Amino acid sequence: MSRIAIIGAGSWGTALGIIVGRAGYHVRLWSRNEEVVNGINRQRVNSRYLATHKIPAGVEATCDLSHALSDAEFVLLAAPSHVTRELLVRMMPGLQAEMIFVSATKGIEVETGKRISEVVRDVLGEHFDPRFVCLSGPSFAQEVAAGHPTAVVAASSNLEDARLVQAVLSFQNLRIYTNTDVVGTEIGGAVKNVMAVAAGMVAGLGLGTNSIAALITRGLAEIARFALAQGARIETLMGLAGMGDLVLTCTGGLSRNRFVGHELGKGRALQEIVSGMHEVAEGVKTTLAVHLLAQKLNVVMPITSEVHAVLYKSKKARDAASELMIRPLRGEFER
Repeated sequence: MSRIAIIGAGSWGTALGIIVGRAGYHVRLWSRNEEVVNGINRQRVNSRYLATHKIPAGVEATCDLSHALSDAEFVLLAAPSHVTRELLVRMMPGLQAEMIFVSATKGIEVETGKRISEVVRDVLGEHFDPRFVCLSGPSFAQEVAAGHPTAVVAASSNLEDARLVQAVLSFQNLRIYTNTDVVGTEIGGAVKNVMAVAAGMVAGLGLGTNSIAALITRGLAEIARFALAQGARIETLMGLAGMGDLVLTCTGGLSRNRFVGHELGKGRALQEIVSGMHEVAEGVKTTLAVHLLAQKLNVVMPITSEVHAVLYKSKKARDAASELMIRPLRGEFER
């Protein structure tokens, strides 16, 4: 029976722990928060991030990275993207070449513009060639833990590694598909958070479903341009990691990124919003990373640009929405 280390005990890391724990695997769930660790080990619940769902007995929580990694065959990275590099450096003494690294993190490193697969390769590449799989798709942690049918994708340049992850993590309500397009899967999962902030702003401004539908459709076109410029496949952006995750995050009430946008649309300040949140809204930092990388790649991303202006240049959400509507007219499929 495989041993699984999950690095990050937020809602998604905990939900994955619940799924693989139910499947009978031995899981070590790492958190830097002693209160979270004690609550899981004593009360079998993560009261801070996923309070309404019992955690199976086979899931052990720990604050000790080396203990979490001991004998692990699969290492699931479920911490926020901006701390992933630092965690990998700290984990290095306990990592082995045969481990499969599964990224459940949806973000892009601001300082480098690198995806999680590239960060993993940066840190581990001097020691061994890491076996990497990206896990992404439309998946709210609360609903996965509650047993709602959910479909996601495991992407790896090595299809056999993707199939191993598929076999281990697919259980009952969680169905995993595979593909080999890591670039498209990672970009779809990251940039949809930017669009979710935009969708939240639309809702916060009191605009209706016409506006949301237009935002999702034009947002997908924007994500596709950005992803294709980096070698992704268009099929990936039409699938679970692209369109599927985008629709969920832009319309679902459980989306943290949509919540941030909604509050911005209502006129609240960004710092006030995020200071009251338990978990990271990846779209805030990802907007900055995508905006910088799009400029470098010369990819036109008008929605991202306006979200960036609201988040980082104090532009009002209503002015950003107006700006998008007065852009020069063009053909739908023009770049």
